[in-house]
Amino acid sequence: METLRLFPIEIILNFKIMNFPIFKTKIKDLSRKFNLTDPMERQKYFQLKAGKEIEKIREYLKNKTFIVYLLGKKNSGKGTYAKMFAEIVWPEKIFHFSIGDMIREIDGELKDKEKKKQLIDFLEKGYRGWVSVNKIISILESRSTKELLPTELILTLIKREIAKQKGKAIFIDGFPRELDQIAFSLFFRDLVDYRQDPDIFVLIDVPEKIIDERIKWRRVCPVCQTSRNLKLLPTSKIGYNKDKKEFFLICDNPKCKGAKMLQKEGDASGIGPIKERLGIDEALIKKAFSLYGIPKILLRNSVPVNKAKEFIDNYEVTPEYSYQWDEKGKKVKIIEKPWIVQDEKNVSSYSLMPPPVVLSFISQMVDVLNLR
Repeated sequence: METLRLFPIEIILNFKIMNFPIFKTKIKDLSRKFNLTDPMERQKYFQLKAGKEIEKIREYLKNKTFIVYLLGKKNSGKGTYAKMFAEIVWPEKIFHFSIGDMIREIDGELKDKEKKKQLIDFLEKGYRGWVSVNKIISILESRSTKELLPTELILTLIKREIAKQKGKAIFIDGFPRELDQIAFSLFFRDLVDYRQDPDIFVLIDVPEKIIDERIKWRRVCPVCQTSRNLKLLPTSKIGYNKDKKEFFLICDNPKCKGAKMLQKEGDASGIGPIKERLGIDEALIKKAFSLYGIPKILLRNSVPVNKAKEFIDNYEVTPEYSYQWDEKGKKVKIIEKPWIVQDEKNVSSYSLMPPPVVLSFISQMVDVLNLR
């Protein structure tokens, strides 16, 4: 059976600008297709295409761990890839958390008198910085988006979070977030006594066109807050408003009783409101890419159309959905086709579903941990 492979790193270094390689998931003479949205089918897909590599990582995790810093533009799929990696490899031995979720959870602590006291005690003992603990608590309680939380505070809170997860590999989503924080992350393991294992940067390349479409077509259930996508990830039921001549998603959750999923305020503008943030994220990725002494995993979620036949299977391409109203049958007709986008070099490319990207993640992790 053909082995999955990545272009050698020398190819990347020949480019004056950062260039993410194409990962080959296609296995010669394998004709089987998988439904990658089905968890059971997904397990079989990974076992067939990366079973030996998954087993090597599991064996490693029996006695060792690692810390991964996920770096990618906003809405690039960092959490999706990390969670799927954990799902496939060993959920009980891998802990993924985002800095945003960590800060939001502190809201609950601040509303509980005893937990708030414990948080303050922890900060007074463990925090070192130029902003007082009282000021920090005030900022956290007001949740002012104009006031950035000090890096020293974020480090202290991350340390607290990791300390709860002894013996587990850690995926950190959302740190570093500013250029000056990269230096902190390089020496972060020195802050955590039991960590003598690798730090790894995972750098994610996603064309901005993909991020733009993910935002513009995102729809959220007003009842259960489930998020789907009218163009890329529809529900099983599609509605049609004849007066407005527009299609809409109907939430699949029975408890929501057929609620119409809605577009969040601001989503219609796509990446417009976050352009500055995307620029900072790109600068972070390039800065991390240029660092020596820390392993890097490069994840790319698009493949040029003219190379797709050689590198991937058709079912690994993200489908795009459009709709037509069948007046005669009084129903919505769903049209599915491969999603083609223009990448940052204006090359027509297929967007990949998460599983083939995670295959690349698994294969490169084996290399980084020297498990070949």
